[in-house]
Amino acid sequence: MAFLRNKTVNLLNIHYGLHALASSAGGAFFAAFMLKAGIKPQVVLLAYALLFASRFTIRPLVLVIGKRVGLKPLIVAGSILMALQYPIVAQIKGVDVFLLTYCIVSALADVFYWTSYHAYFASLGDAEHRGHQTSLREAAVSLIGIVAPIVGAWGLANVGANITFLAAAGVQLLSVLPLIGTPPQPVLRDVDGAFKAALQGVRFFIADGLISSGLYMAWPVALFVSLSNNYGAFGGAMALAALVGAIGGLILGRFVDQGHGSRLIWPVFAILFVSILARILAPNAAMAVLANALGAVVGLLYVPLFMTAVYNLSQRSPCPLRFQLAAEGGWDTGAVAGCLMAAGLMALGASIQTVILISLVGATINLVLVRRYYLDEDAALAAQAVEV
Repeated sequence: MAFLRNKTVNLLNIHYGLHALASSAGGAFFAAFMLKAGIKPQVVLLAYALLFASRFTIRPLVLVIGKRVGLKPLIVAGSILMALQYPIVAQIKGVDVFLLTYCIVSALADVFYWTSYHAYFASLGDAEHRGHQTSLREAAVSLIGIVAPIVGAWGLANVGANITFLAAAGVQLLSVLPLIGTPPQPVLRDVDGAFKAALQGVRFFIADGLISSGLYMAWPVALFVSLSNNYGAFGGAMALAALVGAIGGLILGRFVDQGHGSRLIWPVFAILFVSILARILAPNAAMAVLANALGAVVGLLYVPLFMTAVYNLSQRSPCPLRFQLAAEGGWDTGAVAGCLMAAGLMALGASIQTVILISLVGATINLVLVRRYYLDEDAALAAQAVEV
């Protein structure tokens, strides 16, 4: 298993596993906690839109600091900021100063963490093993996701929000420890054509932001409402989804690394489309739980296929950090647009499940873009084989 020989990627995956544990036990309950506090579903979506829009104003700061300290300190800073957001969630009682504070702190955390993490993973990972390495990470996240939501739901129902979210913060802080063993990665001070090289990544991420606005912002709200605002039922549904997702996933990475990415496009996106439609059409709570479980399969199939393309493009670009800054600005654009459209449609009387249709728009766009990328990659591999 050559893809396990990269010590840095292994440490990054351990770090990411701890990050996922905190997110699944704490962060996954943000929307549910908002609804419990009496906030309307469309206002939850507006809070997400505010959070994502705030990241535009913060993102240039990451490049300024990154050129001075490199990528690794940015990931550490982002991880610490991630931890700080959890205690704030527990104090939210409605549309109040704590909700605004959470949006600001979360925006800071997201910008520092995700931009630098993806750039770091792209820079120090192996292009020839990218599918394996990404799939292993997502499989580990799924395994963690089996237990963590149940623990989070139990905590919220039995020991309260303060202790539960503080525990999530503690785990998030522990995720910094594996980073001690990873190498520094500098950021070039001056680069020509970096942002132009990121245009393909920007297009990918705009579409993915639209997908996420329905699947990862609107859907958890719809699921929690369909489960009668019950933390235990919600945590159980998340755990079931993780169990279903953990059954597969690693196989996909091997096919991608062997140059068969284009063959996987149609089946992976077919499952994605079915998953979106299943969430929209779920007639009752039981079907909603099953639709949620199908979504975990999508994550383990779609994410490695999609992120392998993104990481390879990022690694080939003149500067991976600048690539991610531009690309994630595209993601914010898609996510803000999707959340605002969803909230607007709900204000006009649409149901929370109906607005998930927005995800279909993003999925259709990314089907075209990702297919084009893999067709080009497969053609390049074929040409290299002929030359050899």
